[in-house]
Amino acid sequence: MLDTLSKSLFHLLAASDGLKRLASTYGMRSPESFARRFIAGESVHEAIEAARQVQARGMLVSLDLLGESVASHTEAAKATREYLQVIDEIIDAGVERNISLKLTQLGLEIDRATATDNLRRILDVAGRHEFFVRIDMENSPFTEVTLDIFETLWQLGYCSAGVVLQSALKRSEQDMQRMMRLGARIRLVKGAYKESRSIAYASKSDVDAAYVRMMRVLLTDATYPAIATHDPAMIEATRAWAQERQIPPERFEFQMLFGIRRDLQQSLVDEGYRVRVYIPFGREWFPYFMRRLGERPANVGFVVRGILSEG
Repeated sequence: MLDTLSKSLFHLLAASDGLKRLASTYGMRSPESFARRFIAGESVHEAIEAARQVQARGMLVSLDLLGESVASHTEAAKATREYLQVIDEIIDAGVERNISLKLTQLGLEIDRATATDNLRRILDVAGRHEFFVRIDMENSPFTEVTLDIFETLWQLGYCSAGVVLQSALKRSEQDMQRMMRLGARIRLVKGAYKESRSIAYASKSDVDAAYVRMMRVLLTDATYPAIATHDPAMIEATRAWAQERQIPPERFEFQMLFGIRRDLQQSLVDEGYRVRVYIPFGREWFPYFMRRLGERPANVGFVVRGILSEG
């Protein structure tokens, strides 16, 4: 119950334009500011420096220019240009060529064609330079159209891309089979969005049970799945299944978010597992930050301590 209330509260905060403006002014004002535990910075150069540090610890990276729900074609085109610039900066810096993006960032709320065209622009350039592009999954109104766009582009030959599925949604096990038939790389998450009980599991135990079911299918039959979780129970279930089925560590990877459970990230690498760290950055960091707090209430204590230390 407390976890549900926490998630609801932080989703309300994430939607506050006033708090977003305030956070944009003050939240990143110093290297010690509270948000920098989870956000690499506002510029691609800060993200690249964070990526270098993560790679030096033996981990993989994916850079995520934060942004979503643009309201005009101009904003969507601007976000697309920014991602193309990020690609150029990554090439120049020599860090791993792996990025993550959201389709509402590219205009999906305006219309499907706009988002598809902008995504193709990014995939065209990314493909020429051997990038992998992960298309993040957003809340449930965008699930079907995201998968449709992905499938359409996959069938046109854009195969250096992957999708994300959320175990919290009841439909995801069927979606998993659909994406596996394509041969697509799937990232499995629990889900950070507040959803209706009619389409999503209400209890953590049901979300976890679906996660384990999907993880087992992905590890056994899918193309290089990504098991994205900070939950020690889900990680242990993954390790146990891989050992039982003799699935070698190079057949899959764990994925975690920048700044969360860095101890666990390192311990998995030390044990020989592949770990990819998602590195978010950009000026549109506040909604992402609020959802992360709601997703893992233990993070709230860290933020409170950070705020008090700045006072």
